[in-house]
Amino acid sequence: MPSKSNAQILLEKADKKANSSGGWFTSSSSKYEEAGDLYQQAANAFKLEKLFKEAGDSFAREAECRELGGESNEAANAWWNASKAYKKGFPDLAIQALSQTIVHLTKGGRFRQAADREKEIGQIYLQEANDLRKACDSFERAGEWYSQEDANATANACFKDAADLHAELEEYPQAIQRYEQVANHSLPSPLTKYSVKEFWLRSGLCAVAMSDTVTARRNLQKYNTQDVTFSSTREAKFITAILEAVENGDLENFQGSVFEFDQVSKLDNWKTNILLKIKRQLEDGGVGLT
Repeated sequence: MPSKSNAQILLEKADKKANSSGGWFTSSSSKYEEAGDLYQQAANAFKLEKLFKEAGDSFAREAECRELGGESNEAANAWWNASKAYKKGFPDLAIQALSQTIVHLTKGGRFRQAADREKEIGQIYLQEANDLRKACDSFERAGEWYSQEDANATANACFKDAADLHAELEEYPQAIQRYEQVANHSLPSPLTKYSVKEFWLRSGLCAVAMSDTVTARRNLQKYNTQDVTFSSTREAKFITAILEAVENGDLENFQGSVFEFDQVSKLDNWKTNILLKIKRQLEDGGVGLT
């Protein structure tokens, strides 16, 4: 019979302590505190053995003991440790553990940390589960919490990620609203002003993709008013060229403009995808003048 590992011995000790009926003189809170410490030791021992599911489960048991002992901060930390272990191949469990962490953090008014954890959830939905809708919701929630805590740069990064996802989900009005929000926050600061033309470019492409050339032109005028230097940028000229090609049903000019832009500023996946959608509409003769 194989001998038990150190982690398994610690886990059994922890289970025994958690399930023991304390004597007359031991308080239940000290029992849960001791059991929690043992579960934490077991979890770390499992991590050493690279048994990440078992490590996550042990941290989760620790978290439950911390809750029973009324230690909310320690419980939040234990759930977070559980999520980090679960991230090694168990994304659903990682999300559940992070959600538990957030419950404790928001109760304690620690919204900055709650936003960090919510952003992690968004990244897991995006990278592991490929669930764009849920990822988008998480990034927006994280962004709102960062805003409340005056962490505006981090909030903007989350809102920009959410805008990209809205566009991928073809929720163009919501995407435009988020891009404009991020641009408006970035305009006043010399440090972030340079990024505004990128947000307006994305917003402009969204308007074209929803077959609304009137809104696209109106927004372009609005951006030129907000920043007089915008009209001379490569981004503004690109949107204008795309708009004209679409309004004239001119596929050749459309492709020429895309090619030229790509020669100077390499198109990322997001832009490539939305431009392919616009191209397909053009080929179908489907971009109307609404």
